[in-house]
Amino acid sequence: MNVTTLRIDQDRLVEWASRAIGVPSFTGSEQAMAELTAQTFADIGLQVQWQQLEEGRANVLGVRPGAGGGPSLMFNGHMDTSYSGREAWLAHVPGFQPSAFVEDDRLYGLGISNMKGALACYVEALRALADADVRLRGDVMIAAVSGEIEKAQWGDAQGAEFRGYAAGTRHLVTHGGVADMCILGEPTESKVVLGHFGSLWLRLSTQGHFIHTAFSEGKRDRNSILRMREVLEAVLEWIPTWEDDPENAYRGAKAIVNIGAIEGGFGWRVSRTPHRTDLFLDVRVPPTKEMAHAREQVLDLVRALQSRFPDYGVEGEVYVTAPGAEIDEEHPLVGALDAAHAEVFGAAPERDVTRWFSDASVLTRYGVATVNYGTSSGLLDTVKGENLEIEGLVKTAEVYARAAMKVCGVT
Repeated sequence: MNVTTLRIDQDRLVEWASRAIGVPSFTGSEQAMAELTAQTFADIGLQVQWQQLEEGRANVLGVRPGAGGGPSLMFNGHMDTSYSGREAWLAHVPGFQPSAFVEDDRLYGLGISNMKGALACYVEALRALADADVRLRGDVMIAAVSGEIEKAQWGDAQGAEFRGYAAGTRHLVTHGGVADMCILGEPTESKVVLGHFGSLWLRLSTQGHFIHTAFSEGKRDRNSILRMREVLEAVLEWIPTWEDDPENAYRGAKAIVNIGAIEGGFGWRVSRTPHRTDLFLDVRVPPTKEMAHAREQVLDLVRALQSRFPDYGVEGEVYVTAPGAEIDEEHPLVGALDAAHAEVFGAAPERDVTRWFSDASVLTRYGVATVNYGTSSGLLDTVKGENLEIEGLVKTAEVYARAAMKVCGVT
Protein backbone atom coordinates (compact mmCIF):
# COMPACT_ATOMS: atom_id res chain seq x y z
CA MET A 1 0.00 0.00 0.00
CA ASN A 2 1.23 3.49 -0.82
CA VAL A 3 1.60 5.51 2.40
CA THR A 4 0.77 8.72 0.55
CA THR A 5 -2.92 7.67 0.54
CA LEU A 6 -3.14 8.33 4.26
CA ARG A 7 -5.59 11.14 5.03
CA ILE A 8 -5.90 12.98 8.32
CA ASP A 9 -9.41 14.34 8.91
CA GLN A 10 -8.78 17.78 10.43
CA ASP A 11 -12.38 18.38 11.49
CA ARG A 12 -12.58 15.00 13.20
CA LEU A 13 -9.28 15.58 14.99
CA VAL A 14 -10.27 19.05 16.25
CA GLU A 15 -13.71 17.80 17.29
CA TRP A 16 -12.31 15.06 19.51
CA ALA A 17 -9.58 17.30 20.92
CA SER A 18 -12.28 19.86 21.79
CA ARG A 19 -14.33 17.18 23.54
CA ALA A 20 -11.26 16.17 25.54
CA ILE A 21 -10.62 19.77 26.57
CA GLY A 22 -14.23 19.95 27.79
CA VAL A 23 -13.68 17.12 30.28
CA PRO A 24 -11.82 18.48 33.34
CA SER A 25 -9.09 16.07 34.40
CA PHE A 26 -6.85 17.73 36.96
CA THR A 27 -4.43 15.32 38.63
CA GLY A 28 -6.38 12.98 40.91
CA SER A 29 -9.66 13.45 39.02
CA GLU A 30 -9.03 11.78 35.68
CA GLN A 31 -11.93 9.30 35.74
CA ALA A 32 -14.30 11.24 33.45
CA MET A 33 -11.55 11.71 30.88
CA ALA A 34 -10.75 8.00 31.12
CA GLU A 35 -14.40 7.21 30.41
CA LEU A 36 -14.38 9.40 27.30
CA THR A 37 -11.17 7.76 26.13
CA ALA A 38 -12.43 4.23 26.77
CA GLN A 39 -15.59 4.89 24.76
CA THR A 40 -13.54 6.40 21.93
CA PHE A 41 -11.21 3.41 21.85
CA ALA A 42 -14.19 1.06 21.68
CA ASP A 43 -15.79 3.15 18.91
CA ILE A 44 -12.70 2.89 16.70
CA GLY A 45 -12.42 -0.87 17.22
CA LEU A 46 -9.64 -1.15 19.77
CA GLN A 47 -9.50 -3.73 22.49
CA VAL A 48 -10.01 -1.78 25.71
CA GLN A 49 -8.34 -2.47 29.04
CA TRP A 50 -9.51 -0.41 32.02
CA GLN A 51 -7.00 0.03 34.83
CA GLN A 52 -8.44 1.50 38.02
CA LEU A 53 -5.66 3.19 39.98
CA GLU A 54 -7.83 4.34 42.85
CA GLU A 55 -11.21 5.95 43.35
CA GLY A 56 -11.75 8.72 40.81
CA ARG A 57 -8.83 7.91 38.53
CA ALA A 58 -7.94 5.26 35.97
CA ASN A 59 -5.75 4.42 33.00
CA VAL A 60 -7.16 3.21 29.70
CA LEU A 61 -5.18 1.01 27.31
CA GLY A 62 -6.47 0.57 23.77
CA VAL A 63 -4.91 -2.12 21.56
CA ARG A 64 -5.12 -2.49 17.78
CA PRO A 65 -3.95 -6.10 17.33
CA GLY A 66 -1.52 -6.79 14.54
CA ALA A 67 -1.37 -9.77 12.20
CA GLY A 68 1.81 -10.96 13.90
CA GLY A 69 5.48 -10.89 13.08
CA GLY A 70 6.15 -7.21 13.77
CA PRO A 71 7.29 -5.10 16.73
CA SER A 72 4.66 -3.49 18.94
CA LEU A 73 4.35 0.28 19.31
CA MET A 74 2.74 2.24 22.13
CA PHE A 75 1.53 5.82 22.03
CA ASN A 76 1.48 7.11 25.60
CA GLY A 77 -0.19 10.28 26.82
CA HIS A 78 -1.25 11.60 30.19
CA MET A 79 -4.80 12.78 30.79
CA ASP A 80 -4.10 14.95 33.82
CA THR A 81 -3.63 18.65 33.22
CA SER A 82 -0.95 20.90 34.67
CA TYR A 83 -3.57 23.23 36.14
CA SER A 84 -7.23 23.06 37.11
CA GLY A 85 -8.15 26.47 35.72
CA ARG A 86 -9.52 27.44 39.11
CA GLU A 87 -6.21 28.94 40.26
CA ALA A 88 -6.69 32.61 41.09
CA TRP A 89 -3.97 33.68 38.65
CA LEU A 90 -5.51 31.62 35.79
CA ALA A 91 -9.25 31.96 36.36
CA HIS A 92 -9.48 34.90 33.92
CA VAL A 93 -7.41 33.23 31.16
CA PRO A 94 -9.76 31.57 28.63
CA GLY A 95 -7.25 29.03 27.35
CA PHE A 96 -6.79 27.64 30.85
CA GLN A 97 -10.47 26.72 31.10
CA PRO A 98 -12.10 23.41 30.09
CA SER A 99 -13.84 25.00 27.12
CA ALA A 100 -12.32 24.79 23.64
CA PHE A 101 -12.26 27.59 21.09
CA VAL A 102 -10.47 28.24 17.81
CA GLU A 103 -8.81 31.54 17.01
CA ASP A 104 -6.29 32.35 14.26
CA ASP A 105 -6.02 28.67 13.29
CA ARG A 106 -5.11 27.66 16.83
CA LEU A 107 -7.06 25.44 19.19
CA TYR A 108 -7.21 26.79 22.74
CA GLY A 109 -8.24 25.11 25.98
CA LEU A 110 -7.08 23.56 29.23
CA GLY A 111 -4.69 20.68 28.62
CA ILE A 112 -4.51 20.93 24.83
CA SER A 113 -0.73 21.42 24.86
CA ASN A 114 0.09 19.16 27.78
CA MET A 115 -1.12 16.83 26.45
CA LYS A 116 -4.66 16.24 25.19
CA GLY A 117 -3.56 17.37 21.75
CA ALA A 118 -1.25 14.37 21.56
CA LEU A 119 -4.04 12.01 22.63
CA ALA A 120 -6.21 13.45 19.85
CA CYS A 121 -3.38 12.88 17.36
CA TYR A 122 -3.03 9.25 18.47
CA VAL A 123 -6.74 8.63 17.98
CA GLU A 124 -6.78 10.30 14.57
CA ALA A 125 -3.64 8.43 13.45
CA LEU A 126 -5.33 5.09 14.13
CA ARG A 127 -8.54 6.29 12.47
CA ALA A 128 -6.54 7.28 9.38
CA LEU A 129 -4.90 3.85 9.25
CA ALA A 130 -8.33 2.22 9.49
CA ASP A 131 -9.76 4.50 6.81
CA ALA A 132 -6.90 3.52 4.49
CA ASP A 133 -7.49 -0.16 5.31
CA VAL A 134 -3.91 -0.57 6.52
CA ARG A 135 -3.19 -3.78 8.39
CA LEU A 136 -0.05 -3.86 10.50
CA ARG A 137 2.05 -6.80 11.62
CA GLY A 138 2.75 -5.52 15.12
CA ASP A 139 0.28 -4.34 17.74
CA VAL A 140 -0.37 -0.62 18.16
CA MET A 141 -1.44 0.64 21.58
CA ILE A 142 -2.69 3.92 22.95
CA ALA A 143 -2.13 4.31 26.69
CA ALA A 144 -4.07 7.18 28.27
CA VAL A 145 -2.63 7.49 31.75
CA SER A 146 -3.30 9.36 34.97
CA GLY A 147 -0.89 11.17 37.24
CA GLU A 148 2.09 12.24 35.16
CA ILE A 149 2.37 15.89 36.17
CA GLU A 150 5.42 16.77 38.30
CA LYS A 151 4.07 16.79 41.83
CA ALA A 152 4.46 14.74 44.98
CA GLN A 153 2.88 14.33 48.38
CA TRP A 154 4.61 16.15 51.19
CA GLY A 155 3.47 17.42 54.57
CA ASP A 156 -0.19 18.41 54.51
CA ALA A 157 -0.37 17.99 50.71
CA GLN A 158 -1.78 14.47 50.73
CA GLY A 159 -4.18 12.62 48.45
CA ALA A 160 -4.63 11.72 44.79
CA GLU A 161 -4.29 15.36 43.70
CA PHE A 162 -0.61 15.18 44.65
CA ARG A 163 0.17 11.70 43.31
CA GLY A 164 1.89 12.50 40.01
CA TYR A 165 5.38 11.86 38.70
CA ALA A 166 4.37 8.86 36.53
CA ALA A 167 1.92 7.32 39.01
CA GLY A 168 -0.28 6.16 36.15
CA THR A 169 2.46 4.80 33.92
CA ARG A 170 4.00 2.90 36.84
CA HIS A 171 0.61 1.20 37.22
CA LEU A 172 0.38 0.72 33.45
CA VAL A 173 3.63 -1.20 33.03
CA THR A 174 2.91 -3.47 35.99
CA HIS A 175 -0.52 -4.39 34.57
CA GLY A 176 0.29 -5.44 31.03
CA GLY A 177 0.94 -2.06 29.40
CA VAL A 178 4.29 -2.75 27.75
CA ALA A 179 5.46 -2.65 24.14
CA ASP A 180 8.69 -2.88 22.19
CA MET A 181 8.76 0.89 21.64
CA CYS A 182 6.84 3.99 22.59
CA ILE A 183 6.20 7.46 21.21
CA LEU A 184 5.36 10.05 23.86
CA GLY A 185 3.68 13.09 22.35
CA GLU A 186 4.87 15.64 24.88
CA PRO A 187 5.15 19.14 23.37
CA THR A 188 8.62 19.13 21.81
CA GLU A 189 8.09 21.61 18.93
CA SER A 190 8.29 18.64 16.53
CA LYS A 191 11.84 17.88 17.65
CA VAL A 192 12.99 14.35 18.45
CA VAL A 193 14.00 14.33 22.11
CA LEU A 194 16.72 11.75 22.63
CA GLY A 195 16.89 12.25 26.38
CA HIS A 196 15.60 14.25 29.29
CA PHE A 197 16.85 15.04 32.78
CA GLY A 198 15.43 13.56 35.93
CA SER A 199 14.42 15.37 39.08
CA LEU A 200 15.43 15.20 42.73
CA TRP A 201 13.52 17.23 45.30
CA LEU A 202 15.21 18.23 48.54
CA ARG A 203 13.77 19.80 51.69
CA LEU A 204 16.12 21.80 53.90
CA SER A 205 14.99 22.97 57.33
CA THR A 206 16.22 25.31 60.01
CA GLN A 207 14.98 25.28 63.61
CA GLY A 208 14.37 28.25 65.88
CA HIS A 209 12.77 29.30 69.15
CA PHE A 210 9.03 29.82 69.42
CA ILE A 211 8.86 33.25 71.11
CA HIS A 212 6.09 35.82 71.53
CA THR A 213 6.87 39.12 69.82
CA ALA A 214 6.63 40.94 73.14
CA PHE A 215 9.53 38.91 74.50
CA SER A 216 11.64 38.64 71.34
CA GLU A 217 13.88 41.66 71.92
CA GLY A 218 17.50 40.66 71.61
CA LYS A 219 16.56 37.19 70.36
CA ARG A 220 16.18 37.83 66.65
CA ASP A 221 19.06 35.47 65.90
CA ARG A 222 16.84 32.60 67.09
CA ASN A 223 14.27 33.19 64.33
CA SER A 224 14.23 30.18 61.99
CA ILE A 225 13.35 32.36 58.98
CA LEU A 226 16.37 34.58 59.52
CA ARG A 227 18.52 31.51 60.04
CA MET A 228 17.22 30.14 56.74
CA ARG A 229 18.29 33.38 55.09
CA GLU A 230 21.90 32.51 55.87
CA VAL A 231 21.39 28.91 54.79
CA LEU A 232 19.84 30.12 51.54
CA GLU A 233 22.91 32.22 50.83
CA ALA A 234 25.04 29.10 51.27
CA VAL A 235 22.73 27.15 48.94
CA LEU A 236 23.10 29.86 46.31
CA GLU A 237 26.86 29.41 46.60
CA TRP A 238 26.43 25.64 46.05
CA ILE A 239 24.09 25.77 43.05
CA PRO A 240 26.79 26.70 40.48
CA THR A 241 28.90 23.78 41.62
CA TRP A 242 26.05 21.46 40.60
CA GLU A 243 25.07 23.25 37.41
CA ASP A 244 28.63 23.67 36.12
CA ASP A 245 29.84 20.17 36.97
CA PRO A 246 30.62 18.35 33.67
CA GLU A 247 29.34 15.16 35.30
CA ASN A 248 25.88 16.76 35.42
CA ALA A 249 25.81 17.83 31.77
CA TYR A 250 24.07 15.78 29.10
CA ARG A 251 24.42 16.15 25.32
CA GLY A 252 25.51 19.75 25.74
CA ALA A 253 22.73 20.70 28.19
CA LYS A 254 23.67 21.81 31.71
CA ALA A 255 21.87 20.69 34.82
CA ILE A 256 19.75 23.25 36.63
CA VAL A 257 18.57 23.83 40.21
CA ASN A 258 15.40 25.69 41.13
CA ILE A 259 14.52 27.13 44.53
CA GLY A 260 10.88 26.18 44.35
CA ALA A 261 9.28 27.00 47.70
CA ILE A 262 9.85 28.32 51.21
CA GLU A 263 7.59 27.89 54.21
CA GLY A 264 7.94 29.31 57.69
CA GLY A 265 5.82 30.78 60.41
CA PHE A 266 2.07 31.33 60.61
CA GLY A 267 0.42 34.07 58.63
CA TRP A 268 -2.49 34.00 61.02
CA ARG A 269 -0.18 34.38 64.04
CA VAL A 270 2.80 36.56 63.29
CA SER A 271 2.98 37.42 66.94
CA ARG A 272 5.19 34.36 67.27
CA THR A 273 8.74 33.71 66.14
CA PRO A 274 8.57 30.65 63.82
CA HIS A 275 10.12 27.53 65.27
CA ARG A 276 10.88 26.01 61.83
CA THR A 277 11.41 27.12 58.24
CA ASP A 278 11.58 24.83 55.20
CA LEU A 279 13.31 25.48 51.88
CA PHE A 280 12.56 23.27 48.86
CA LEU A 281 14.93 22.64 45.95
CA ASP A 282 14.33 20.98 42.57
CA VAL A 283 17.66 19.53 41.44
CA ARG A 284 17.73 18.29 37.84
CA VAL A 285 19.82 15.16 37.29
CA PRO A 286 21.15 13.90 33.92
CA PRO A 287 19.87 10.48 32.78
CA THR A 288 23.46 9.22 32.84
CA LYS A 289 23.72 9.66 36.62
CA GLU A 290 22.29 7.09 39.03
CA MET A 291 19.77 8.61 41.41
CA ALA A 292 21.45 7.00 44.42
CA HIS A 293 24.66 8.83 43.49
CA ALA A 294 22.82 12.12 43.03
CA ARG A 295 21.08 11.65 46.37
CA GLU A 296 24.39 11.11 48.14
CA GLN A 297 25.89 14.21 46.55
CA VAL A 298 22.94 16.37 47.55
CA LEU A 299 23.06 15.04 51.10
CA ASP A 300 26.72 16.06 51.16
CA LEU A 301 25.36 19.61 50.88
CA VAL A 302 23.14 18.97 53.89
CA ARG A 303 26.09 17.73 55.93
CA ALA A 304 28.15 20.75 54.91
CA LEU A 305 25.35 23.09 56.01
CA GLN A 306 25.03 21.27 59.34
CA SER A 307 28.75 21.75 59.91
CA ARG A 308 28.66 25.40 58.87
CA PHE A 309 25.59 26.27 60.96
CA PRO A 310 25.82 23.90 63.96
CA ASP A 311 23.29 25.80 66.09
CA TYR A 312 20.56 26.09 63.42
CA GLY A 313 19.24 22.53 63.57
CA VAL A 314 19.68 22.05 59.83
CA GLU A 315 17.86 18.99 58.46
CA GLY A 316 17.62 17.59 54.95
CA GLU A 317 15.21 15.20 53.28
CA VAL A 318 15.15 13.88 49.72
CA TYR A 319 11.49 13.20 48.91
CA VAL A 320 11.43 12.84 45.11
CA THR A 321 13.80 10.82 42.93
CA ALA A 322 12.45 10.66 39.38
CA PRO A 323 15.19 9.50 36.99
CA GLY A 324 15.71 10.83 33.51
CA ALA A 325 15.53 8.79 30.31
CA GLU A 326 17.38 8.45 27.05
CA ILE A 327 17.36 6.48 23.80
CA ASP A 328 20.19 5.59 21.44
CA GLU A 329 20.17 7.77 18.35
CA GLU A 330 20.61 4.64 16.22
CA HIS A 331 17.49 2.98 17.61
CA PRO A 332 14.97 1.91 14.91
CA LEU A 333 12.25 4.04 16.51
CA VAL A 334 14.35 7.18 16.02
CA GLY A 335 14.92 6.22 12.40
CA ALA A 336 11.20 5.60 11.87
CA LEU A 337 10.29 8.99 13.32
CA ASP A 338 12.99 10.71 11.26
CA ALA A 339 11.65 9.19 8.06
CA ALA A 340 7.98 9.83 8.89
CA HIS A 341 8.67 13.43 9.87
CA ALA A 342 10.63 14.03 6.65
CA GLU A 343 7.78 12.63 4.56
CA VAL A 344 5.28 15.00 6.19
CA PHE A 345 7.38 18.12 6.76
CA GLY A 346 9.82 17.81 3.88
CA ALA A 347 12.94 17.85 6.05
CA ALA A 348 14.50 15.83 8.84
CA PRO A 349 13.47 16.76 12.40
CA GLU A 350 15.80 18.55 14.77
CA ARG A 351 17.19 16.86 17.88
CA ASP A 352 16.69 18.10 21.42
CA VAL A 353 17.41 17.40 25.07
CA THR A 354 14.96 18.69 27.66
CA ARG A 355 15.15 19.29 31.38
CA TRP A 356 11.51 18.44 32.03
CA PHE A 357 10.34 15.02 33.18
CA SER A 358 8.20 12.55 31.23
CA ASP A 359 6.80 9.05 31.59
CA ALA A 360 9.74 7.82 29.51
CA SER A 361 11.45 7.62 32.90
CA VAL A 362 9.33 4.59 33.82
CA LEU A 363 8.85 3.10 30.37
CA THR A 364 12.56 2.85 29.61
CA ARG A 365 13.14 1.06 32.90
CA TYR A 366 10.68 -1.61 31.78
CA GLY A 367 12.56 -2.08 28.51
CA VAL A 368 10.21 0.08 26.42
CA ALA A 369 12.46 2.28 24.26
CA THR A 370 10.79 5.69 24.25
CA VAL A 371 11.06 8.90 22.25
CA ASN A 372 9.38 12.19 23.11
CA TYR A 373 8.03 13.80 19.96
CA GLY A 374 5.01 16.08 19.61
CA THR A 375 3.73 19.38 18.35
CA SER A 376 3.81 22.60 20.32
CA SER A 377 3.71 26.33 19.79
CA GLY A 378 6.57 27.26 22.05
CA LEU A 379 5.90 28.89 25.40
CA LEU A 380 2.36 29.01 26.72
CA ASP A 381 0.36 32.15 26.02
CA THR A 382 -0.16 33.69 29.46
CA VAL A 383 -2.80 36.03 28.05
CA LYS A 384 -5.02 33.51 26.25
CA GLY A 385 -3.74 30.23 27.67
CA GLU A 386 -2.80 26.82 26.31
CA ASN A 387 -2.99 26.46 22.54
CA LEU A 388 -1.72 24.48 19.57
CA GLU A 389 -1.65 25.25 15.87
CA ILE A 390 -4.25 23.09 14.13
CA GLU A 391 -1.92 22.49 11.21
CA GLY A 392 0.67 21.19 13.66
CA LEU A 393 -1.86 18.73 15.10
CA VAL A 394 -2.78 17.47 11.64
CA LYS A 395 0.82 16.97 10.55
CA THR A 396 1.76 15.32 13.84
CA ALA A 397 -1.11 12.82 13.54
CA GLU A 398 0.15 11.89 10.09
CA VAL A 399 3.70 11.46 11.38
CA TYR A 400 2.38 9.12 14.08
CA ALA A 401 0.44 7.04 11.54
CA ARG A 402 3.42 6.77 9.22
CA ALA A 403 5.77 5.92 12.10
CA ALA A 404 3.43 3.11 13.17
CA MET A 405 3.61 1.64 9.68
CA LYS A 406 7.39 1.78 9.66
CA VAL A 407 7.79 0.33 13.16
CA CYS A 408 5.12 -2.35 13.08
CA GLY A 409 5.34 -3.31 9.42
CA VAL A 410 2.50 -3.52 6.88
CA THR A 411 1.09 -6.88 5.83
